[in-house]
Parts: sequence; C-alpha cells; structure tokens
Amino acid sequence: MPICTSCGQENPEGFRICGMCGSDLVQAGPERRKPATLVFCDLSGSTALAERLDAEAVREVQLAYFQEMRAALERHGGTVEKFIGDAVVAAFGVPVAHEDDAVRALRAAAEMRDRLAALNDDFERRYGARLALRIGVNSGEVVAGDPRAHETFVTGDPVNVAARLEQAAQPGEILVGEPTIRLARDAVEAEPIEPLTAKGKSQPVPAYRLVRVQPDGTARARPHRAPMIGRDSELLRLSSTFAHAVEAGSCRTCFVVGEPGVGKSRLVEELLHALGDLVRPLGGGCLSYGEGVTYWPLAEIVRSAARLASSDDVETARSRVGALVASEPRGDAIAAALADVLGIGSGVSTAAEIAWAARRLLESLASAGPLLVVLDDLHWADEPLLDLVEGLSADPPSGPILVVGLARPELLETRPWPAIRLEPLEDEGAAQLVDSLLRNAPLDERSRRRAVAAAGGNPLFAEELVAMLLEDPQAEIPPTLDALLSARLDLLPPAEREAAERGAVEGAVFHPGAILELSSSAPDVAAALAGLERRALIAPVESWLAGEEAFRFRHILIRDAAYRGVPKRLRSELHERYADWLERAAGDRVAEYAEIVAYHLEQAFRYLEELGPVDVRGRALALRAAAELVGVGERASARGDSGAAASAYASAIELNGPEAAGRARLLAELGWTRFETGDIEGARSALAQAASSGDEVAAARAAIAAVTLRLSTESGSGTVLRDQALAAVPVLEEAGDELGLARAWRAVGNVALLQLGLGREAAEA
Repeated sequence: MPICTSCGQENPEGFRICGMCGSDLVQAGPERRKPATLVFCDLSGSTALAERLDAEAVREVQLAYFQEMRAALERHGGTVEKFIGDAVVAAFGVPVAHEDDAVRALRAAAEMRDRLAALNDDFERRYGARLALRIGVNSGEVVAGDPRAHETFVTGDPVNVAARLEQAAQPGEILVGEPTIRLARDAVEAEPIEPLTAKGKSQPVPAYRLVRVQPDGTARARPHRAPMIGRDSELLRLSSTFAHAVEAGSCRTCFVVGEPGVGKSRLVEELLHALGDLVRPLGGGCLSYGEGVTYWPLAEIVRSAARLASSDDVETARSRVGALVASEPRGDAIAAALADVLGIGSGVSTAAEIAWAARRLLESLASAGPLLVVLDDLHWADEPLLDLVEGLSADPPSGPILVVGLARPELLETRPWPAIRLEPLEDEGAAQLVDSLLRNAPLDERSRRRAVAAAGGNPLFAEELVAMLLEDPQAEIPPTLDALLSARLDLLPPAEREAAERGAVEGAVFHPGAILELSSSAPDVAAALAGLERRALIAPVESWLAGEEAFRFRHILIRDAAYRGVPKRLRSELHERYADWLERAAGDRVAEYAEIVAYHLEQAFRYLEELGPVDVRGRALALRAAAELVGVGERASARGDSGAAASAYASAIELNGPEAAGRARLLAELGWTRFETGDIEGARSALAQAASSGDEVAAARAAIAAVTLRLSTESGSGTVLRDQALAAVPVLEEAGDELGLARAWRAVGNVALLQLGLGREAAEA
C-alpha cells in the first residue's frame, strides 16, 4: 500500500493523493532540461481598486480573474505554475511538449486579454472600474521540475526575460521575446519595439508587440509533404476562373469532383498559396450525419467572417453578426437570417430568406476585397444548400467572389454541374509522388516499387503507404486504402488508438474534452493527440466550443477506419455519453447543435437495436432521440426545409413506437412535409394514418393537408373541398392550433380562388 511521506497514512492501491492529508502519493518526476514558452501576466489598476473596495469584493474580483486566466491558459495546453498577488505564471511545453507551444502560448495570451475585456463589463457595472493586463511571453531552454514536488517549477534565463517583458508592457499590451517570434513566425503578426534594457542582462533584449494571432495558423507555413504533381491544368483553370471573377466584379462558381484522397483539398490549398494576399479565404464543410444540419457550411463561414469566439455569449454573437452587414440596406433582416443559421436567432428564417442573406453577406464582404469561398463535401449537402449554391451560379452576386465546391462524383448524378474532374495520377506521376515523399529515407527499391504499384495513383494512398513503410519497412502492403488505414491504426500505441476511436465517435472534427469524457480511464489526452498529430493522422483546427481545442482527422477515411474498430455496444454507450457532454459543453448556445445531439442519441439507440431486443435503457434513448428530432423537424419546417423536416419526423415516429402519445399529430406533419417535397404517395399514407387515429386535432390537420394535396394533384368538386377545410376549423380553434388554422384558411382561400372562381371569398379567407 502507498504510504504518505507527509503523515505516514497507508492508502489503498491506485490512490494518487493521501486520503488523510491530501498530499501527493505519486513520486515526483526527475528534473529535465527542455524547451518551453513562459507566460507572465499581471493586472494593471487592481491596487487602486483594492483601496476603495471591501476585502470580500476584492477577493471576488480576483477569483473571477484567476478563473478566466486559468481557463484560457489550460484551454491551449498551458500549465499554470502559480498565482502571486495579481500575477499569473504559466508554462507551455511542461510537462508535455508540443511542436507549437509558442503559438499556443501566444493564443492563450490573446485570449486572456479577450476574457478580461468580457469580465470588465461586469466589473464596471458593479464597481465602476475596468482593469487591464500586462503580459510577457518568452521561449527558451529551462530546467523543469515536477510541480507535485512542491518546488520551483521552471527556472532559467527565459523565465527572467518573460518577467521583464511583462514589467515593461503597457496596460493592454502583450510583449513577446525574439525566440518566441522565431518559433511562431507565420502564425502571428507582431511589430518590433525598442530593445529593452533589463536588469541583469548585459545586452538590450529585443522585443515585439503582439498585434494578432492567426486563429488557424501553424507555427510555420510549412511546405507540403510533397509537391503537387500532375494537376497543372486544373490549377490553371481555377486561377483563370478567379481572375475572371475579379475582372468582371461578380461571383463565379467552380466545382472540383473526385474520389476520396485524389487531391481535391490539396488543389485548393495550392490555389490559396498561389493567390496569397490577393484573396480572403472563407469556407465550411457539409456534415455527413444529422438531420437539419443543412446550413452548417454557411454557419462556419459566418462564424469565421464575424470572428466569433467560442466563448462569446448569445448576445455578443448576435452583435458581431449584425456588425458584418450593418452598412447594408436591410442589414437587420440579413443579420436576423444569419443568426437563425447559427441557431442563435429569435425566429426561424425560410430557405429563400437564408439564401438572400447569404448572397448579401458575400456581397458585403467582397466590397472589401476578393473572396475565395470553399464548400467542402458537397455530396453530403441537403437540397436547400445546393439550391443556394446553384443560385450563385444562375444569378451571380456582385463583387469579386470565387466559390469552389468540392465533392465526390456522385454529386453530379443529381446536380449535373460543369466540374473539374480529378483522376488518379498516371504511373509516372505516382512514382514522382512516392519519390518526393521518400526523399532520402532508407527504403529499398523493392518496397518503393510496391508502394507505387499499390497506391494506384491516389495521392492520399501513396502518402499513407510511405508513412507506414517508413515506420516498418517489412510491413505487408494492404490491397486497399481502407485496409491500409486500418493497419496503420493497429500500429498505434494503445492510448493513441483509444483517442482516435473516441474522436471518431464525435466525427471528422472532435474535441479533447469529449475524448476525456468518453475514455475508459483518465488518460493523458494531450500526449495521445500530440502523437496522432506527429503521425499526420490529425491536425488542429479552430474550435466552435468554449473552453475546448479542436482537431480534425486528416481525411474522413481515417476517421471511418478508427470508428469501425469500436464494437457496436460500446458505440451506443459512447454516442449517448457524447450527446450528454455536448449539451453541457455548448451551454446557452446548445440550440446551435441540437441536430447533432439528436443524431448521436439516435445512433446510440440504433446500435442497441441491431444487437437484439431493446431494454429499458434503449427505450429511454429512443424517446429522448425522438423528442430532439421533433424539435429538429419543427425548425426545419419553419424555415421551409421540408426534406429535412420530413426525415426528422419520420425518424421520430419510428423511434417513438406505435403507441406513443402525439404519434398522430406527427403523422399529420409528416404527411404535410412529404407533400411539400413532392412525395405524394408517402404523404397520402401518413395522412391516412393520422386521419384514422382517433385524435381529432391530428385528423383535422390531416384533412387540411389532404385538401391541399387534392387541390394540387387532381380535379374535383370545389364545394366538397371547401366544406372539408371549413369542417376542420372549429376543431383547430378549440385546440388553439394557430398553425393548423393558418393552413385551413389558406386552403379555403385557394379552393375559392382556383376551383370556385370566388375572388372575394378567397380574399376574405
């Protein structure tokens, strides 16, 4: 049994702290020399505030300040060493190093400043004062101890320089040492200041004032793992289309289609690299799952354009969206529709209103310079989004805008748009790609030839094959990319494999907090993700959740391979736990992600259903998922997305079961939305079930829908149809069903106008 060295108490196996006195039972790690980035932060104005406030009020201010600073630092992977007075000291790279620790530290520093700005609104309201931060950031080699040993955490000259930078900063400034600027490079914008004369330093210390940290920049604009090969004509076509958009001052659209891994995203990256500062990039990707996530790519574009922080509350987010289009005619209406897209609006906009708002947003943004808008995975898009994109081609918005849609070839089966088709590389190109990936790596000629042959001209397959062979030159080359990715996952250490599988449950983009929530123990998630990133299986992306980092699988097929390794019963449990976690993590912005919550709950039930008779937990899951899907259907129907609404209602009805309360009314809504999508037989079936259910309100709604359906699809007695619609009115009035009444009177008016020729009666209805 572990014995506490502080009090002598014996503790059970597995205890990390003493149950008697709380001291650490885990033996402290050895000191090490290692690179790190240090952040020193101090408050300006707190002394004057303390002079006129009660001690308890001062403590409340300090606790709120420390909590926000800690959250910002730990969100980016920093370790808080200590709080002293108003000062905060933290280290990045200790105890776990990352290749982008300098960038993480600067992002954390910028976020600390932003968080204090939000706190200041409360401080000013309550105490009539605002505070400011002075921050210093510096990098270098330090001697790092273990904080559990209750000794000095990090020591060395870089620590002293970080402290001097903080002392020299003006209120609101972030001063950065030259080593950190060198490490961060392309991820930051900074301006040099006069070198500092620092106590104890024989030479002036070069320093920079931080202006901005790129939200998705890496420490270096690193070259691609291999040059792009065999795509010159496709790149020229994209570049020419962009030039035409700029010359004409109006939007152009271009679509790139190809099989997974063939290089669609890489082609766009090369275009962005070629255009450089000539263009502002915006983009978003369609989700492969969930009902009602129709406008997810547009939401991503709005978030990026408005620079919405994951920590912004709803009112702040609405304000920033409004600021995007404040100068536009009807800017309030545009902002309202865009807020509805984000799930933070006060109403529900129709598909036409959203398309109009998207067009006006692009025109407004393009007035400041050319735009490159990238819409990824369009083969997963719902019809309203595809209609929106098609509208950009048919009636181009004004302004220099190039919209590039990326998709698999199946998109063209339903939308036969002109497109650039990417085919696999020819043998010569595939060999060049493999050689460029290998460079001077020790791989024998036989393995090289096998890799070229197995890749089949697919660049992603080639990259993954080479990565696998460099790890194990004797590895057997799998026959397909799918098998290759599975084999690569089998080579991962257990902690990294578990992290990949848990991330795959969330989706193509995932969050460390979710992985920790879904893991079987308390793993070192940061270390596992660093390993996956080092192996080029994942990459960091900007998070849309407050207090969370985010990562994206480098390719959706990597995610799929990881997900397949999870047993179905465990998948069910993990999907349910993820839905719970997302609801907590999203806070007051959970409405933005209701469709995703519904998807995960439904998946949790479906896997249980596949494994045998559903138990009590399974029924509870089904009912919970159904309730979420009803909400999804109502929102989709209100905005005119009848396809998404019908799908959500159908799933909710199935999940609820045949005896569920409210089933008949859902059937009536399903019939209505199926009719709106053109599924006439499906509509008739659902309406017939609602009409015979014994629920008077559902039957009345079904009758109105049936009148509307008959009016649109067949000739008949106008008097009979009018009487059927009028008969439903008293039932709907007694139930207070305003939506049903609106449909009823519209049906009466349409019958009067279209079949009876009674214009006055139609107007009255």
